Amino acid sequence: MQKNTRLILALDVLDSDEALRISGDVAGYVDAIKVGYPLILATGLGIITELSKYAPIIADFKVADIPNTNRLICEQVFRAGADAVIIQGFTGHDSLRTCVELAKSSNKDVFVVTEMSHPGALDFMQAAGEAIAKMAADEKASGVVAPATRPERVREIRKIIGNKLTIISPGVGAQGGSASDAIKAGADWVIVGRSIYQAEEPAKAAADIVAYIKTVI
Repeated sequence: MQKNTRLILALDVLDSDEALRISGDVAGYVDAIKVGYPLILATGLGIITELSKYAPIIADFKVADIPNTNRLICEQVFRAGADAVIIQGFTGHDSLRTCVELAKSSNKDVFVVTEMSHPGALDFMQAAGEAIAKMAADEKASGVVAPATRPERVREIRKIIGNKLTIISPGVGAQGGSASDAIKAGADWVIVGRSIYQAEEPAKAAADIVAYIKTVI
């Protein structure tokens, strides 16, 4: 992905027409659009192909299975037109390596979850986050996912991966994370969902966030 606006839209709507309308509205303000199970299950995998004309697509499937199953999932996602996939790191190095090798052969990206942005991630995920970040760097993933809701964790993850990998950081807006805090802590992109797609004017909401990001970079 090109680092232009530093903003990624998390598009968790359930209607294809709404998804296409919002994506068209914000196309000039986002560096990528992240789609997950809610939209895909409601509309079908083909929505990735349709949305890809507006921005690069990150398939947030949090893939977490044995290597062969991971490979099959990533193949379908990339074939549909996704530019990147998000996977869980806790399944270990062999499952991660399978995704990275496939992505590199297809000129695609893999982002590895170190820990998630909700409070429950503190129960188990944070304890493994730094080890997962190191594994992601060792396996030469494209980047990692670290929570904007806890910028101190973004800072720690950045220390581990250095400048080898990029960081995409969810939780800005409705979850309480700050775009400026996440970027200052080392995030390359912030991920914003409801604050944009639930806004009366999604394009204006996105433009305002981009303008705010530019004040801190």
